[in-house]
Amino acid sequence: MTATNAGPQQALREEIIADAKLHAERVLGHARQEARNLREKSRQEIEKDTRERLEAARRDAENRRELLLASVILEAARRRGARTEAVLQGVLDEARRRILAREGFDYREAVVRFAAEALGRMEGASFVLQLSDADRQAIGAGLAEEVCRRVGREGLQVAVDGAGAKIDGGVIVRDAEGRQVWDNSLLARLGRFWPILRREIGDRTSLAGTAEHVGRGAAPAPESPRAMLEAGAAPRPTDAGKES
Repeated sequence: MTATNAGPQQALREEIIADAKLHAERVLGHARQEARNLREKSRQEIEKDTRERLEAARRDAENRRELLLASVILEAARRRGARTEAVLQGVLDEARRRILAREGFDYREAVVRFAAEALGRMEGASFVLQLSDADRQAIGAGLAEEVCRRVGREGLQVAVDGAGAKIDGGVIVRDAEGRQVWDNSLLARLGRFWPILRREIGDRTSLAGTAEHVGRGAAPAPESPRAMLEAGAAPRPTDAGKES
């Protein structure tokens, strides 16, 4: 190769090499920028994913806390309700015991008043008083006459049924034709009064107080048997064979 030709070729070679280096630097710079962009994108995605996971965990923890709190409230209410019912059942059992034992009231007078109360609200002139076998023997003598005097209605005819009724005390009044029946037995009257007594206990103790009484082993004292029997007013007379 001559000296004349060597100069331009060398210049061309150097120009090609310089251009290749420039292109390589551009490619390398672009690659580096892409790498930085990828790293930034990955960082942002990781941060976003972390935030989303933390938020999901927070919501889950909040839901669990609310569910736990609700279950605690429900369980407390259930236990309070169970304690209240235990107190109320104790009151009912004690009231039933006192009434059946005829404690705190004149039993014969109560039967007379029960019968007179029923007759005062029934239509007709001829009626039958049904007593238990024990009461028929113990207080049956003269009972019909005393009831008639108590009602004071002209033409009223009352007799004590010769067959004992299957009741624990009190009286069932029916007309001679058996169309009207009025159940003023002791337990029937207690049953009618019991819803009122339940409400009174609730009002007196606000139920929460009842639960506190139970926790201390105390229960509200039941009303006197006389008060309960007086409050257990009889319903309207019903047709025979139907529940009073």
